[in-house]
Amino acid sequence: MGRGKIVIRRIDNSTSRQVTFSKRRSGLMKKAKELSILCDAQVGLLVFSSTGRLYEFSSSSLKDIIDRYQKTKEGRDRDLPAPEILEAISLRQQAEKIKETLKQLAGEDLSELSINELQALENRLENSLVRVRKKKEEILLDEIKELNQKRNHLHEENIELRNKVFAMKQSNGELLNTAVAVGLDTFRLREEQHMSLQLQLNGIQQHAREGNTDLRLLLR
Repeated sequence: MGRGKIVIRRIDNSTSRQVTFSKRRSGLMKKAKELSILCDAQVGLLVFSSTGRLYEFSSSSLKDIIDRYQKTKEGRDRDLPAPEILEAISLRQQAEKIKETLKQLAGEDLSELSINELQALENRLENSLVRVRKKKEEILLDEIKELNQKRNHLHEENIELRNKVFAMKQSNGELLNTAVAVGLDTFRLREEQHMSLQLQLNGIQQHAREGNTDLRLLLR
């Protein structure tokens, strides 16, 4: 059965950290020496411990290796792509990182994560869920507040309309009463005019009858 995956992180225990540093430093020096011999490569290695102690290995003069490194680095820097290309590369890397993070948040590609990384992811999801629920509650409260304001506004409009209808009814009632009163006055006036005409007609007829009587007496 193979060994389990070792989580690469800082060792908290100082004794264990020093033991691990000593073992891995020795192994690194050995690998660097083997690489220089087997592949005829120029290898320069510098290691500073956490206490500031220097450990080094070089297949030849370390100064010559460092000078060669500086010259090569300067030439490589001159051949670097334009800033726009570097920015595009950086954006692409960020996009890939975001894509990977989104997959992990969705529960995918978790096989390579350690228990601590999974715990951190779980905490992140819980915090995100809290923020989502809080935002949801804020939106619901805002909608409820807006609906209450609309309801109050409609209630005020209904009261105003009811008052207008009542005023119109009162106004219509007064107009009706006024019309009735005017109608009665007109009827009375017409009746009075009719009676006056009738009296005048009766007077004329009476005068006519009296005139006829006087005429007959004269004829006798």
